[in-house]
Amino acid sequence: MTLEAAGVTGPEETVYRLLVTMGRATVREVADRAGLPDGHAQRLLDALAAKGMISQNDGLPRHYRATPPDVALLPRLKRRADALDLARAEAAGLVESYRETMRRGDAGQLIEVITGAEALRQHLRQIQDGARDEMLWFCKAQYVAMPSGSNRAEYEALERGVRYRVLYEKAFFDDEGAVDNVVEGVRAGELARAVPHLPLRLAVADRAIAVCPLVPGGPHGSPDEPTSALVRDSNLLAALIALFERYWEDAVPLVVDDTGSVAGTDGAGPADSLTATDRRLLALLVAGVTDKAVASQMGLSRRTVQRHIQRMMELAGATTRMQLAWQAARRGWL
Repeated sequence: MTLEAAGVTGPEETVYRLLVTMGRATVREVADRAGLPDGHAQRLLDALAAKGMISQNDGLPRHYRATPPDVALLPRLKRRADALDLARAEAAGLVESYRETMRRGDAGQLIEVITGAEALRQHLRQIQDGARDEMLWFCKAQYVAMPSGSNRAEYEALERGVRYRVLYEKAFFDDEGAVDNVVEGVRAGELARAVPHLPLRLAVADRAIAVCPLVPGGPHGSPDEPTSALVRDSNLLAALIALFERYWEDAVPLVVDDTGSVAGTDGAGPADSLTATDRRLLALLVAGVTDKAVASQMGLSRRTVQRHIQRMMELAGATTRMQLAWQAARRGWL
């Protein structure tokens, strides 16, 4: 029954197909060709006429013709498709409501314990394969389950358009091959930053699910199999995302040059990256002096002042002037 999706039953489809090939036919002719009693054939023809799939003349005996398939079927299929989309959206809403109800009454719906390195690798692969928008990562030194450079799922996701924001702690770059692997990731599209230290390992997919350790791991952590948590939508997940964003705001962007060298791996930012003009301008800016007044005091054009500010924001990885002031104080630029 290939036309079932259009709301056509199997016997109705048989009769419609006969009329498509016959051109026109009487009830008796349809009944004979389909091997049906006259009364059954008449009921099928009446059902097809009610659906606008056939028409009949006014004379006797009545002859029936098939409505062109593009007129008879395509509008029906579109209505069915629209109804299916609506039903799918409603079903998704019901699923979410069900999960929300279950989460409130069963902690197992919020946190799933993962034991063992192999299980951890599988879950990390699965959440990346399912990611559609963004992955967030805390990368600490000395791996637990996934050696540096072995996460090929990242490159597959980057090719799909998934954004990766990855934070590395300073000690990570002491691992063998770590710098080369970071260079490969950045060149593939990864947004990478560094900080002196990270509090834990973390991976978050689409702000909907996270994987993080429950006990310390790695060569200097627990000697037992790693135990991690799969955290779904909850206040705990929101807290983990907020933790990531806080560290990201303070982190130093990693810059890869044409030779494959990486700047910023110490997480402290370049100490001598500002000129004397930059430092004077920054001091005035932090003091609350307007761009116009800064330009007047320093004998610069307003456009030049703004270019200096933009450059310092890029160096600091800041998106606002408030963040620039914070980073300047943190990095000793003032």
